[in-house]
Amino acid sequence: MSHTTVENAYTAAYEAGWREGIRIFEDGGKGAAVREVVWGGCVRRSLTARPRDAVDQDRGAWVLGCEQGVGGGSDRHPPTGPVTRRAPAPDLLRRFRSWAAAHGEQQPARHAGRVVLVHLGTRDYDVELAGTYTAKSARADVRRLADTFATWWDGDDGDGTAWNLIVTDPTGQRLFTRALG
Repeated sequence: MSHTTVENAYTAAYEAGWREGIRIFEDGGKGAAVREVVWGGCVRRSLTARPRDAVDQDRGAWVLGCEQGVGGGSDRHPPTGPVTRRAPAPDLLRRFRSWAAAHGEQQPARHAGRVVLVHLGTRDYDVELAGTYTAKSARADVRRLADTFATWWDGDDGDGTAWNLIVTDPTGQRLFTRALG
């Protein structure tokens, strides 16, 4: 990916989020800002926001734009680089599988193959759980994996807030999302 393409990706995502934030502010006023920023509305909206191709390039930039826009647009500070940062978390996968084995949930846990923390800024992140399931797998099986992981997840977000669990197939295609908070 060229430098121009990377810059266009986070800039396009930020602009799309900012426009959505302004729309939310115009529809809901200051109360909307609290819901969207403090209660994770912009983070959750980013999973279904449009245009999907722009948002998926840098969801963190979209969230930043949304949060700044929902404040009424007076605090516009576009990012100077990509915002989303992905960090593999193999220790979380190991701990999840260990917990699942101890609690009779090894069946769904054996389908988990990788855990990645998707940092969407300085404090917000999502947990991405890649599994062996595909789009053709039974939705109930994918949901059971998500439910088992969410039950294990203790809600202790450390220095940040984990908002969503995203279950993907081995190629990263999103199969299921579930709120974590």
